[in-house]
Formats: sequence, structure tokens, C-alpha cells
Amino acid sequence: MNIVITSFGHLHGPIPDGAHIVVDLRFHFRDPHWDTRLRPLTAYDRRVIRAVRRTPGIRRLVRATARQANAYAHGPSATQHELLIVVGCAGGRHRAGVAAYLLARRLRRRGHHVRLHHRDLHRPVVHRTAGPAKPETCGG
Repeated sequence: MNIVITSFGHLHGPIPDGAHIVVDLRFHFRDPHWDTRLRPLTAYDRRVIRAVRRTPGIRRLVRATARQANAYAHGPSATQHELLIVVGCAGGRHRAGVAAYLLARRLRRRGHHVRLHHRDLHRPVVHRTAGPAKPETCGG
């Protein structure tokens, strides 16, 4: 099946149109943005990848989303339509980018043709005034 995965930041615009699966990481997974060492980095940086991968629940979510995509791939019109999966977080520079990358890698290993697009990874850091409800570090 042909799958398109787009990572994005909710603070940079609306959810991309036409998504079949939407993964929203904003409220349930810690944000590397609040670690000042990770804030200027992106999902391409090894320290950010490590921090997001070590976040409790992320690997389980990636596996579950891959299973959901696989269910679509076995549908009656799977060969006629692309599957669009969007993965969002607040700014689109950390959690969404890494989770989208991990999902793409997992789906490719299972034989799917996957295109990965990071809509907001190149955008500047969104400066936010309110921190997380409970101070956490992401490690790094």
C-alpha cells in the first residue's frame, strides 16, 4: 500500500486535509521543547530522537498506529487509494517529526511504500510562555 505520513505542528496551522489517521501527541507525551538543550534542535537530531523514543508510550503508540495502517492496507480498495497519516504536536519540530519517522520506518519494514513529509520541521521555534503542567525533562 502507498502511505503518506505528514508530521506537523498545530501552532503553525490546521491539521492537513484528507487524513485517514490523525495522531495527536500534544497532551499525552512530554514535550522536548521544555528542555532548553533540546529546544533549538529538530527531529533530525540524535538527541531529540533519543528523547522522544524514550518517552513512555511512544513506541507502543507507533506500533498501534502501524497496526491500524495495516488494517487499512487490507481493505477492499487499498490498492486504489493512498493512506494519509498525520502526526501532530505543538510546534512540529520534535515529537511529531520523530514519531512520524519511527512510524515510516516500521511500515517500510513491513513492505509498504511510504513517503514521509515534515510540514513544519523547518519553521522557527514557537516561543510559549506556559510550561508543562508538571516540570519534566526529556533526557538527552
